[in-house]
Amino acid sequence: MKKGWAGTFAALVLGATVLTGCGGTSDSGHIKLKIATVGNEKHQSTMAAAAFQEKLEELAGDRFEVTIYPSAQLGGEREMAEGVKIGSIELAIVTTDGALPSFVPETQVLAIPYLFADKQEAYYVLDNTLQKELEPKFEAQGFKHLGFCELGFRHFTNNKKEVTKASDMKGLSIRVQESPIWFSLADHLGFIATPIAFNELYTALQQGTVDGQENPIASISSSAFDEVQKYMVLDGHTYAPESMIMNLDFYNKLTDEDRAWIDEAAEYAKDTQRQEVTDMEEEMLASIEANGVKVCKDPDLQSFQDATASLYQEPAVTALVPPELTEKVKQAVEEYRNTHGKE
Repeated sequence: MKKGWAGTFAALVLGATVLTGCGGTSDSGHIKLKIATVGNEKHQSTMAAAAFQEKLEELAGDRFEVTIYPSAQLGGEREMAEGVKIGSIELAIVTTDGALPSFVPETQVLAIPYLFADKQEAYYVLDNTLQKELEPKFEAQGFKHLGFCELGFRHFTNNKKEVTKASDMKGLSIRVQESPIWFSLADHLGFIATPIAFNELYTALQQGTVDGQENPIASISSSAFDEVQKYMVLDGHTYAPESMIMNLDFYNKLTDEDRAWIDEAAEYAKDTQRQEVTDMEEEMLASIEANGVKVCKDPDLQSFQDATASLYQEPAVTALVPPELTEKVKQAVEEYRNTHGKE
């Protein structure tokens, strides 16, 4: 994590103010801007919020009075998104394909497995294809989508056996998000999908209610799932971004200069947080291994890709994600690979 971030965040928390409606001003005439995240101060979403605030204050001085509310102080991700939509929260940073499908169903394209081979492919598609494709859909729902930051690639862990290929997943009970796409993934890989609330997951793993779970490295480490899991496979089945969503009316009522500052701060937050998360993942993976988890770093990815290749064409999935959108993402990935000399 880059130097100065923790101190910056602590100062923000100490400067917390009483909530007001969207677009309110403080007694000193500054524009109040509340940023809501569900994670604690070490979570990926709050890292992005701190970077956004840092840059906005650098650009705009005291024009904005920014306060970050971490640890779900303003509700869970769905409640935070609702708050942004109605204007009680100016900005929230939420899981794109977790909190937002009820507003923009097409965000669930990011739950289609094995679309991206690495982060650079994901960044290219997110920052170009999907930002352009989804931005008007967000605006129709009252959101200004400022950009995508990072949770990371999701990986499977379990307590029963080492997983090195797709067929090894058969019979395992895995906690997943409650969505037809995740249930379809379970069918294709042969594991038993078990939806469990995230805040109940540690206990469920500890007590053996489920054999395993799937999450990004940073989430696995920060939630201490490595204390109650024995095996991990770096299959990277989906890349999980977070969305920086702002109330559209709040954004549109700002001056041109204010909007330019907001846009630049969001771009800075995106790039800075992505690098911070990447750096953090390296340390956290080493910590996970040091805690005794056996990590398969070179699984047979082709077996996973082959087993799930037709998933996006299934009726239960196409009802949520138009196959032409998935094809557009696949085409963008190919464009990136061709441009960068990748096979």
